[in-house]
Amino acid sequence: MTKLYIFILRAFLGVVFAVIVTRMFYGDVHIIKVAGLAVILVGLAYFAEFLRHRKDR
Repeated sequence: MTKLYIFILRAFLGVVFAVIVTRMFYGDVHIIKVAGLAVILVGLAYFAEFLRHRKDR
Protein backbone atom coordinates (compact mmCIF):
# COMPACT_ATOMS: atom_id res chain seq x y z
CA MET A 1 0.00 0.00 0.00
CA THR A 2 1.21 3.47 -0.74
CA LYS A 3 1.61 6.11 1.94
CA LEU A 4 -1.22 8.16 0.44
CA TYR A 5 -3.62 5.22 0.64
CA ILE A 6 -2.63 4.62 4.28
CA PHE A 7 -3.19 8.29 5.09
CA ILE A 8 -6.63 8.29 3.44
CA LEU A 9 -7.60 5.14 5.32
CA ARG A 10 -6.40 6.56 8.65
CA ALA A 11 -8.16 9.86 8.02
CA PHE A 12 -11.43 8.13 7.15
CA LEU A 13 -11.27 5.88 10.21
CA GLY A 14 -10.29 8.87 12.35
CA VAL A 15 -13.40 10.76 11.25
CA VAL A 16 -15.63 7.71 11.79
CA PHE A 17 -14.32 7.08 15.30
CA ALA A 18 -14.41 10.80 16.11
CA VAL A 19 -18.12 10.94 15.18
CA ILE A 20 -18.84 7.87 17.31
CA VAL A 21 -16.95 9.20 20.32
CA THR A 22 -18.47 12.66 19.99
CA ARG A 23 -21.98 11.17 19.82
CA MET A 24 -21.27 9.02 22.90
CA PHE A 25 -19.96 11.81 25.13
CA TYR A 26 -21.71 14.95 23.87
CA GLY A 27 -24.91 13.62 22.30
CA ASP A 28 -24.66 15.78 19.21
CA VAL A 29 -22.10 16.14 16.45
CA HIS A 30 -20.37 19.48 15.95
CA ILE A 31 -18.01 19.64 13.01
CA ILE A 32 -15.33 21.48 15.02
CA LYS A 33 -15.22 18.82 17.74
CA VAL A 34 -15.20 15.99 15.21
CA ALA A 35 -12.44 17.61 13.15
CA GLY A 36 -10.29 18.27 16.20
CA LEU A 37 -10.71 14.76 17.54
CA ALA A 38 -10.05 13.25 14.11
CA VAL A 39 -6.79 15.21 13.82
CA ILE A 40 -5.74 13.98 17.26
CA LEU A 41 -6.60 10.36 16.40
CA VAL A 42 -4.69 10.43 13.11
CA GLY A 43 -1.75 12.10 14.82
CA LEU A 44 -1.72 9.41 17.50
CA ALA A 45 -1.76 6.72 14.80
CA TYR A 46 1.33 8.22 13.18
CA PHE A 47 2.99 8.63 16.59
CA ALA A 48 2.32 4.96 17.40
CA GLU A 49 3.83 3.97 14.05
CA PHE A 50 6.89 6.10 14.81
CA LEU A 51 7.34 4.39 18.17
CA ARG A 52 6.86 0.95 16.64
CA HIS A 53 9.49 1.56 13.95
CA ARG A 54 11.88 3.19 16.38
CA LYS A 55 12.23 -0.12 18.24
CA ASP A 56 13.28 -1.88 15.03
CA ARG A 57 16.38 0.25 14.57
